[in-house]
Amino acid sequence: MPRRRNHEIAAMNLDFDEDETAFRDEVRAFFADAASPAHRARLQAGLRLDPAEMVAWQRRLAARGWGAPTWPVEHGGTGWSPTQVYIFEMEAARADAPIQFHQGLELIGPILFTYGTPEQKARYLPAIISGDDWWCQGYTEPAAGSDLAGLQTRAVRDGDHYVVNGQKMWTSYAHVANRMFCLVRTSTEARKQSGLSMLLIDMDTPGLTVRPIETMDEKRHSNEVFLDDVRVPVANLVGQEGAGWSYGKVLLDRERGFGAASALRLSQSLRGLRAAAAARGADRDPVFRANLAQIEIETIAVETMVMRLMADASAGNDSGPRASMLKLRWSELLQAVTELWFETLGYDAAAFRAIEGQAGAVDADIAYAVQGALNARVTTIYGGSSEIQRNIVARRHLGL
Repeated sequence: MPRRRNHEIAAMNLDFDEDETAFRDEVRAFFADAASPAHRARLQAGLRLDPAEMVAWQRRLAARGWGAPTWPVEHGGTGWSPTQVYIFEMEAARADAPIQFHQGLELIGPILFTYGTPEQKARYLPAIISGDDWWCQGYTEPAAGSDLAGLQTRAVRDGDHYVVNGQKMWTSYAHVANRMFCLVRTSTEARKQSGLSMLLIDMDTPGLTVRPIETMDEKRHSNEVFLDDVRVPVANLVGQEGAGWSYGKVLLDRERGFGAASALRLSQSLRGLRAAAAARGADRDPVFRANLAQIEIETIAVETMVMRLMADASAGNDSGPRASMLKLRWSELLQAVTELWFETLGYDAAAFRAIEGQAGAVDADIAYAVQGALNARVTTIYGGSSEIQRNIVARRHLGL
């Protein structure tokens, strides 16, 4: 599997060795019955399962010892190599297995086991792996999206607590989460980046209010969060006060790197698209076939980019701007896949809103396909918009 023998040489060995092949077979056997037919259409349309189903899946993985594929053993993880993580994600996509909710596993979890106190690690890490805790991310604000350094939510020290006031926007699954990791401003005297800190906040704390944001896919996953005199123990400060910008950047790099799993899920959506096209005869249209072939070619290129990221990780090399490049490409490709799927449905998709709810009026996959196409619009915004990713690539790779 991907091995870079030299940081300057791009050649890679893409073959699994004997141990990796055995591991792949073990993972494949586990995933053999991972997704039920009822789940498969949703997953192939790029949609997540309902929260209760996602928690159930996380608990099943935790029971197998695979609850935290990317974590070190000393913190309850698998201790897998980057190659093993790649195999795990590849086989999960191949089996249409549910995707794990990543805010806890891939975002705050690694921040905690790197910078957290022993008490924070003991309290939070096991509950992330078991699925008992669901975390949401309190970053974006009405006036601070791409310019995260401009956030204004204030946290003022009052004895053994911080008193937090402000508003967060587009907070995914805040209505489900029981905990939030939140960037707040603890100083207005230093430069904007130096005045930020990271707090861990229980969602049932008095003064915290969650309100839904209506999205065009008509599914609730995004929210506003209002914090009015919310008292947070100083013990819930992550690392050092004023170091939140550094932690936040590490976390965002991990969120973009998490795109490796999302990129491998493109093949999952392509399977759903092919099935929808075959059922409606669209696969006989030469224009459709040409468009599909182009997306498939670009998907193979993205999967190769994932291999390069794994190769860098295996060799201990800095992947540079590749995480941003990957996030940019898989998000745009997912939009391309779901848009082509939408077009394949033809008039059924256009009439969906008018006939939704009428028994037998639409095929079962249409609702998921329409919702998936609408939901995919946000992928080029969250985790840093496509414009931001291009700026990162220009600065870090092209030196502009």
